[in-house]
Amino acid sequence: MSDWVSYYRSEGPQEEEEEEQDEERAEAVADYKFLGRDSLIFLVDASKGMFEPDGDGVTPFDMTIQCIWSVYTSKIISSDRDLLGVVFYGTEKNKNTADFKHVYVLQELDNPGAKRVLELDQYKGDKGQILFRDTFGHNADYSLGEALWACSNLFSDVRVRLSHKRIMLFTNEDDPHANDSAKAKLARTRASDLRDTGIILDLMHLKKPGGFDISLFYRDIVNIAEDEDLGIQPEQSEKLEHLMKKVRAKETKKRTLARLNLYLNKDLSLSVGVYNLLRKAYKPYPVKLYRETNEVVKIKTRMFNAKTGSLLLPSDTKRAQTYGNRQIVLEKEETEELRRFGSPGLYLIGFKPLSMLKQHHHIRPSQFIYPEESLINGSTTLFNALLMKCLEREMMVLCRYTARQNIPPRFVALIPQEEEVDEQKVQIAPPGFHIIFLPYADDKRKVDFTEKVPASQEQVDKMKEIVQKLRFRYRIDSFENPVLQQHFRNLEALALDMLEPEQAEDLTMPKVDEMNRRLGNLVEEFKDLVYPPDYNPNGKAVKQNQASDGPVKKRLKVEISKDELRSHVQKGTLGKLTVPVLKDACKLYGLKGGGKKQELMDALTEYLSEH
Repeated sequence: MSDWVSYYRSEGPQEEEEEEQDEERAEAVADYKFLGRDSLIFLVDASKGMFEPDGDGVTPFDMTIQCIWSVYTSKIISSDRDLLGVVFYGTEKNKNTADFKHVYVLQELDNPGAKRVLELDQYKGDKGQILFRDTFGHNADYSLGEALWACSNLFSDVRVRLSHKRIMLFTNEDDPHANDSAKAKLARTRASDLRDTGIILDLMHLKKPGGFDISLFYRDIVNIAEDEDLGIQPEQSEKLEHLMKKVRAKETKKRTLARLNLYLNKDLSLSVGVYNLLRKAYKPYPVKLYRETNEVVKIKTRMFNAKTGSLLLPSDTKRAQTYGNRQIVLEKEETEELRRFGSPGLYLIGFKPLSMLKQHHHIRPSQFIYPEESLINGSTTLFNALLMKCLEREMMVLCRYTARQNIPPRFVALIPQEEEVDEQKVQIAPPGFHIIFLPYADDKRKVDFTEKVPASQEQVDKMKEIVQKLRFRYRIDSFENPVLQQHFRNLEALALDMLEPEQAEDLTMPKVDEMNRRLGNLVEEFKDLVYPPDYNPNGKAVKQNQASDGPVKKRLKVEISKDELRSHVQKGTLGKLTVPVLKDACKLYGLKGGGKKQELMDALTEYLSEH
């Protein structure tokens, strides 16, 4: 089962999240509208060498089909508008528009769907390989150059705009044309043609007895994206997990949220691309259908005059904001002007030690910036110099950040990150800066906590032992959302006509038995140190009746004095107080302010201005 990646959409009525949601919608929706669609062709070597099992009984061909099947099922949910295709070379039969020998186009470029997944599914496993051998056969007299030409024709036949064109070549033969220099020259020529037309060719080389030597042939064939490094080539894939990791790293173009300038001063700037490395995943919106024909229903919104019932045009409406019990009416141009806070960009404020950034300063998911050489020449060099110095001195960069013209500026910290690669030289973490959104003074809240109960040193030491026993290495990609995973498995079972859906494992559930085995008697020893001997955690708490001669009137708890309220009114900072504090103040002075914060503020402002 593939790792599903949900649609990223915004939900929830919280006004403070609208800004972040607008940015996410801009990336998710505008990409297809303005940039075009991503397209990916899987070019698979179908010669006999791909069907020879390794020590575990797994063949390179079966690994490849499982990997392609996983990408298809994932794309159905995450990016169903992307185009995918599958081409085999080294087959006895052929099927392509140019009638090249031993090149078989199984699936032309089209949206991923259930029928295409089912077609791939029949070639998985031992039975699938037998079916493939009987259906297509094998022939070593193929031309890789003609296979690349057939893929190029598939891209040309697409009638929609493509923003990203990529071919993934799966093979375990490191020198396919060792005895035919003409075919080798043709393959290099076609690979050069692909590079000139903006088609990226990636090599997904699989395990070969004696090792896969990329320098024999494919170093001249492969061409990669501008933001990738040709010098770091992953090792050959021996396991499906490693192959999937390489494919996931390249299957989707790295789309920028924005391309901005980072201004170091008024005369010096560099260009960067802004990316979202993490976004909350949601279930996709349900699509409304007409019950009789199952056609998608289109929703249109229109406004009418409540008194006359006449249709209102956009020019007939205005916007208003209530302030101090007065309705402030704004024209459309005025509302648009209010949303402009200067030109987009990152403006350097200064540098601070990384130790000054605290965990509670993170108020929303971070973003990531990487240099964009296409806008300003030399940006990569200057960016790397800044990154290396910040890493060397353990400093962060403070900036004023305006993502777009209609987005208010934010106070951010740029946290340097060094590149990391694993044992197979697959990139784990990219080099660049994380954009950490910092709170304004208006975002801070004063919260009164109960008095801290001191613990004895013996109790602290015992809890340290418990914490030490329960430590484990945390990795974010080890925990999937169980609700989303089960939802998509249910959809997959319905679409692919499965008897029953695969059950998703809830990895967020604590492993109680394993925890108890690790802890042993530490928990009981800690209880003996902290709780009294007759303590029963399952028993009901007994309320202590307060001795009193008569009914006691509950006194309102007011956390702020009248002078402090008056000071807030004069400074215009009354909105920094919480709703419970404002309500208690209104009750103390006998004011009826309603339940909304603005109404409470208006009532207090009017009262304090008269008294």
